[in-house]
Amino acid sequence: MAVVGTVLAHLPEPLRALAVKHRELLKFAVVGGTTFLVDNGIWYLLKLTFLAPKPTTAKAIAIMIATIVSYILNREWSFRTRGGRERAHEAALFFLVSGVAVAINLIPLYMSRYVFHLEVPHVSRFVQEVADFASGSVIGMLLAMAFRFWGLRRWVFPDELGRKRRDVPTDDTATAGSRR
Repeated sequence: MAVVGTVLAHLPEPLRALAVKHRELLKFAVVGGTTFLVDNGIWYLLKLTFLAPKPTTAKAIAIMIATIVSYILNREWSFRTRGGRERAHEAALFFLVSGVAVAINLIPLYMSRYVFHLEVPHVSRFVQEVADFASGSVIGMLLAMAFRFWGLRRWVFPDELGRKRRDVPTDDTATAGSRR
């Protein structure tokens, strides 16, 4: 039994029906949580080592790596039953939408550091780190996530192209069908 099927089997019926109805959003959130860990792990590794004076650059590099992970996980899991475009076209659209999302993600961090001057020597190192996390990893990430979910569903993995991929049964559709 697939991971999703195992989790669904342990949920109470009303919650299970809601989870099945919004499974695409839930999968997107799991992928987002995974890439959040990748993004922040790489960001802090870079900004606390050789990119210490350039936190926005460190964040941009971390986001780019997390975006590659996101493409693979979203294509093969979250939006598996959508899409159907040629892979190169789909990837180009994904990275275009993600590029806009990177810019959206960086705006709060940039404003925190360079508009509001929440950086050493204007504030303590602790305040700087809290402001960086809040602006770059919470506010920026939430804004980018909302845009990315909308953009991926609309342009990269549109439902009207999903018929080609729906012909191949997935563990999730088999699990969801057996629960109805």
